[in-house]
Amino acid sequence: MRLKDFAKTGRRVSEIGMGTFYDPAWIAGGFMGVRRDSEAKVEAVRAGLEAGITLVDTAEIYKSEPLVARAIKDRNREEIFLATKVSAGHLHREALLKSFERSLQMLGTPYIDLYQVHWPSGSIPIKETMGAMEELVGNGKLRHIGISNFSLKQMEDAMAALSKEKLSAVQLDYSLIHRDVEEDGILPLCDREGIALLAYFPLGHGKLVSNSKLDKVATAHGKTRGQVALRWLAQKPNIFPIPRASKKAHVLENVGASDWDLTPEDTAYLDSAFQ
Repeated sequence: MRLKDFAKTGRRVSEIGMGTFYDPAWIAGGFMGVRRDSEAKVEAVRAGLEAGITLVDTAEIYKSEPLVARAIKDRNREEIFLATKVSAGHLHREALLKSFERSLQMLGTPYIDLYQVHWPSGSIPIKETMGAMEELVGNGKLRHIGISNFSLKQMEDAMAALSKEKLSAVQLDYSLIHRDVEEDGILPLCDREGIALLAYFPLGHGKLVSNSKLDKVATAHGKTRGQVALRWLAQKPNIFPIPRASKKAHVLENVGASDWDLTPEDTAYLDSAFQ
């Protein structure tokens, strides 16, 4: 698994990560203490770690933080780049600080590498939220600040609200079939400022796995459709696809999207085929 620089953090992490959002039914069950197929999910994350994936993303709303804690237990914590998120309803200072401490406990870790605002708030001032984030960095429990599902304007406001730290990452829906970030100004901003983009739904909710347009490139490289779709993202500077880690076999297939390269001709074909 190749590593690459994560924004301007000074950290090098796996170019492909693992996401732990499963589905709405899982989340609903989590609120009731029911976690179906939890052993398989823990095993999937462990398999990814064993194969060299170091970037793991979760969120308090996903109800998967305890599973991540089990998967990373007894591993070298410094080798893992652990990201989680605070929910939109917890963005006032006191609520955010409490959510952070709860995530620390759920994850069984003394610090978090990347803490992200899961969704922007329409009522809580971003200055208050970012100020609380900077407090966490200042006390050593948080290393880097991120956001998720922000528009370009909201992203710019979040950056301007930081007085001591820099925004390290934004998490957005990005794949060959969902390329809004290329047109709305967010991707150019990330490139200019050295901000990492964590791409969720990198396989387009599974639609790319069944798309025959990928066969030309997949056959040429002896890869699967999914591996080609992930490679298209991972080969871009500052982009880190985080496909869902729910089954060991799928995670190991995702690992196969690293350690090889698309040719310029491959990239041109894919860009054109999925315009």
